[in-house]
Amino acid sequence: MILKIVKYPEPVLSQPGEPVTEFDAKLKKLVDDMFETMYASQGIGLAAPQVAVSKRVTIVDLSQGKDPAQKLVLVNPEVIFREGKQYEEEGCLSFPEIREKVQRASKVRVRAQDLKGKWFEMDGEELLSRAFQHEIDHLDGMLFIFRMSSLKRDLVLRKIRKMQREGTW
Repeated sequence: MILKIVKYPEPVLSQPGEPVTEFDAKLKKLVDDMFETMYASQGIGLAAPQVAVSKRVTIVDLSQGKDPAQKLVLVNPEVIFREGKQYEEEGCLSFPEIREKVQRASKVRVRAQDLKGKWFEMDGEELLSRAFQHEIDHLDGMLFIFRMSSLKRDLVLRKIRKMQREGTW
């Protein structure tokens, strides 16, 4: 089922997600619906708060559904290692039409649980690193616009306010 993606300034986007403690059919259904929603929106990552669920669950698929082996589910994830820097353009499904450059680590290691609750670690570089950091930020209530310079952020917020007034946001 395709879920509604909430947009900024929806409060759930600015709150840390609750840790997942039950690894059941309800969690699997949420993840399946999140993948369907993300693919329908042509995204490469989606965090549960973006579909108004305040849980520490995120998904990533750099292939956008073309390679099932690239489907990643991270439950209760955290970045445990960062290295290097990259400054690349990012977008966000909760900020449609907004794309700006953001600085991130070029390599990260994340620790997370799978759908059965088993812990694992995984490394990500370049785009995968950026996707991990962006989505885990969502779970911490941190939005990518707050990783921009204050000048860029002010311009983005002004654009959003204008679109809200025009009824296009």
